[in-house]
Amino acid sequence: MNSASYTRLYSDEHGESHFEELSVELIPTEFAPPAAPLNTAPFLGATGTVWVGAPFGWGGDTPHPAPVRQIFITTQGEYEITASDDETRKFPLGSVLLLEDTSGKGHSTRMIDKNGAVVFGVVLTDQ
Repeated sequence: MNSASYTRLYSDEHGESHFEELSVELIPTEFAPPAAPLNTAPFLGATGTVWVGAPFGWGGDTPHPAPVRQIFITTQGEYEITASDDETRKFPLGSVLLLEDTSGKGHSTRMIDKNGAVVFGVVLTDQ
């Protein structure tokens, strides 16, 4: 693998939220010697981690901004987010979402898995 892909949700200068697909180039690095090199890339600074779980039917349909800049990695279930520009995307198991819409109109969230969803969140440092 030479790159890692993720989705970014951000607010523009007018407060509208939008999705963007991004990727990071991975380069061979002596990561765990004496094992062979692994492909790595520096990413974003973090201040903490959090587990977040929501049941099916959770009331995230009211538009809201992200409370902090963070990354969500889906570990159980599936959910969908609708940006304020009306684009909707699904985030199944293993998906990575960078939430940067901490101001503006925000987004709405809906659990689409009958068992709800669990994400592992990484709280990021300010830009």
